[in-house]
Amino acid sequence: MSTAPTATVTLSIDDQEVTVPKGTTLLNAAKEIGIEIPTMCHLKELAPDGSCRMCVVEVEGGRKGGLVTACTAHAQEGMIIHTNNKKVSDSRRFVLDLLLSNHKLECFSCAQNGDCKLQDYSMEYGLTDTSFAGKRQAPNQIDDTSPFFTYDPEKCIMCRACASVCQLRQGRDVISISNRGFDTKMLPCFGEDWKLSDCESCGNCVSVCPTGALSVKDSVNFRKWETSKVKTTCPHCGTGCQVNLLVKNNVIVGAEPANGPANKNMLCVKGKFASYKFVASGDRLQTPLIKREGKFEEASWDEALELVSKKFKYLKNNYGPDSLAGFSCSRSTNEDNFIFEKMVRTAFGSNNVDNCARVCHSASVHGLANTLGSGAMTNTIEDITTDVDVIMLVGSNPTEAHPVIGLQIRQAVQNGTKLIVVDPRKIDLVKNSELHLQVKAGTNVAFANGIMNVILNEGLEDEKFIQERTEGYEELKELVADYTPDVVAKICEIEEEDLIRAARLYANAKKAPIIYCLGVTEHSTGTKGVMSMSNMAMLVGKLGRPGCGVNPLRGQNNVQGACDMGCSPFDFPGYQKVANEKIRQKFKKAWQTPLSSNTGMTSTQVLPAATKGDVKGLYIFGEDPVVTDPDVSHVRDALKKLDFLVVQELFMTETAKYADVVLPGAAFAEKDGTFTNTERRIQRIRKAVDAPGAAREDYKVFCDIASKMGYPMHYEHPSEIMDEIAYLVPNFAGVNYKRLKQENGLQWPCKSLDDPGTPIMHVGEFARGKGLFKAIPYQPAQELPDNKYPYLMSTGRMLYHYNTRSMTGRTPGINEISNKSYIEVNAESATQLGINHGDKVKVSSRRGSIETFAKVGDRVREDSVFMTFHFQDGNVNEITNAVCDDIAIIPEYKVCAVSIEPLKNKVSESR
Repeated sequence: MSTAPTATVTLSIDDQEVTVPKGTTLLNAAKEIGIEIPTMCHLKELAPDGSCRMCVVEVEGGRKGGLVTACTAHAQEGMIIHTNNKKVSDSRRFVLDLLLSNHKLECFSCAQNGDCKLQDYSMEYGLTDTSFAGKRQAPNQIDDTSPFFTYDPEKCIMCRACASVCQLRQGRDVISISNRGFDTKMLPCFGEDWKLSDCESCGNCVSVCPTGALSVKDSVNFRKWETSKVKTTCPHCGTGCQVNLLVKNNVIVGAEPANGPANKNMLCVKGKFASYKFVASGDRLQTPLIKREGKFEEASWDEALELVSKKFKYLKNNYGPDSLAGFSCSRSTNEDNFIFEKMVRTAFGSNNVDNCARVCHSASVHGLANTLGSGAMTNTIEDITTDVDVIMLVGSNPTEAHPVIGLQIRQAVQNGTKLIVVDPRKIDLVKNSELHLQVKAGTNVAFANGIMNVILNEGLEDEKFIQERTEGYEELKELVADYTPDVVAKICEIEEEDLIRAARLYANAKKAPIIYCLGVTEHSTGTKGVMSMSNMAMLVGKLGRPGCGVNPLRGQNNVQGACDMGCSPFDFPGYQKVANEKIRQKFKKAWQTPLSSNTGMTSTQVLPAATKGDVKGLYIFGEDPVVTDPDVSHVRDALKKLDFLVVQELFMTETAKYADVVLPGAAFAEKDGTFTNTERRIQRIRKAVDAPGAAREDYKVFCDIASKMGYPMHYEHPSEIMDEIAYLVPNFAGVNYKRLKQENGLQWPCKSLDDPGTPIMHVGEFARGKGLFKAIPYQPAQELPDNKYPYLMSTGRMLYHYNTRSMTGRTPGINEISNKSYIEVNAESATQLGINHGDKVKVSSRRGSIETFAKVGDRVREDSVFMTFHFQDGNVNEITNAVCDDIAIIPEYKVCAVSIEPLKNKVSESR
């Protein structure tokens, strides 16, 4: 269907003619021809504010002298605009004079010296002081209670950029104008100190402040002109935010948001403040360590590599290749992960290689690959949060686990999207939701079957889509007939009316994505839960379309990439199956060595095998299973029984303490490479600083070990590794470092050098041909509460920390906000147990006991509790259940039965 041509207008700006679409502002029209107009309050992502008045221009023949603000005035046919004549310059000089009259002039000592628009424009327009005298903002009002930044009202120009970004982009609305006249300030709600407010310390207000009113505390240690910027990708969650690292004298001193397709110039507290301090932490590993008589001693690289290769060769020769295994790192690069799995398959001769997706999203890889043909997010972050009618959010807490995606969901709700939250907890987004179904943990399959029952009974299914693009429908229809709203309401412990309403909202919406996370996958029926998400979307034809799809939010920065690179016992790179003889021959030819035909063991199988003595040697790269795996007492036992353990890490982790050899690796900011984010977007990371001491790039270490074991490997640069990946993986065939220089990276499948990538999967046809409906009956969780253990416990993330805290725990401001474990308990349950907020409690399961602190409220149901897995004190994984899904072999972190009892010790409330 043809579209009408875009209406345009032609005007003159500083004697240059320009034609722009109708509705373009004068500010943007000027940019089209390279004319920069000064601004201080303007944020390109938001509607213009016009409050600073710096962008005034003259419109010839205009009303009231012709001066208008360029950010608000629209271009019109025949306009003649002057952006820098005497009238305009005088007006801007007057604006600056007024601003300086209420501004603390201490540029020399100001942390923003050299990075302040007011300073820059005052110099440009010849002002060094104000011509006005009289009353002004009172002195000595600096608020430095935030762990990360200070606010000085005397430096504030009331441009409101901070309030705009907080309300309209972050979706928090914490900052507003308070008081009147010379007492006017930008303050948190109710005029509280920043530390006492609802501010979540994202720092986006600081990033848009044009002066030194809001300044990062660390900025006193440098001036912007002393630093260089290195654009890279955030090392935390799977969102893939772009960030500029500020580097001074080979040390990262700060981070700023960069414009990327996933984050659009926004960051969360971890990206802004905790993405770099760990890099220069004083406890970084800097030299190889060899354990002798129970104690670590420093060693040379030659000595360490010789020992590692010798030990692994001995075990391989005496017990067979499958006595060796490797766990790869979902926080490291695609290139590192590719070489690691190549080392295991070639030098070790085994397919016993895995990554931490096994314990988070392996259910997504297996489930979606089964039903759709590809185990990855189907649409883009922008697509599922912009111009959508409904969002169904299932088992996902993005404002804490994926904060920049969470803020985009809040923006969507602000713009009219209806949000359905399906979660056992009252997560933060519940207050933004149209409907919250507080289902009992472990009942996702029943919930999905109930939704489909309503859709079918009310005739809301997409019959054409089902007929043309799917198979297995009749079996599904027959099964879900039994999952009537009354039956499902009893299983999930929700209201029938809410289930029916959710089904109608989702089915009737033109654009409605399903977004889910670990609340769906980390169950003994996790893979079936994922396939149930797929069933719902196919039933209403919401796949292969904008604003729809099934979208798992991947947890770690490169867990998608680690899976893509073949760090899996079942898959070569690109999900090419180990069991397929043709595929094995392809890789055998490329790598010029025989490859095992044995399907390998998952990480959740390797450790029990080590306990039994079947696995003798283990290489752990960048993972910490002693903290992260369920029922960790069994993990410790398994590691102790290994003949030889190598750990390659940045820090002496709990797992590294059990190693025979510890090898120091390079952090994300000390290497070149790529990460692949949750939306399949491949993006560059770039070296900003040198690794400390003798620490080396990780892929080079793997190459050396493989070479010493008899399989030579060598690459001059990670770009050469990506070229090999492109040669072997069809979905990466169009990817190379030259193409990745483009701002938006590339989304796989990208099958040729002229392929722009694939934003939306399964358009026209599923990767497997026809989409497969799976008729899945509900099965209860493996461990349910009883009289001895009466509470159902789930685990998850919190905003301020990431995984084992190896990065965030080395950021003092983060620890000031949150530095100890806690358990969320419903207020009614707490009263019955005699527990108050902040009390120390003992939490027990069938596997042991831990001590932690009570956080009493209404976020969890009366029969449920919740803990994060970040803290070593009260490590929840001492008591979680190691029972696994029978398809993806993923542990059931989200459901286990516990008891709680108060202890005498009590501490003050922790945020």
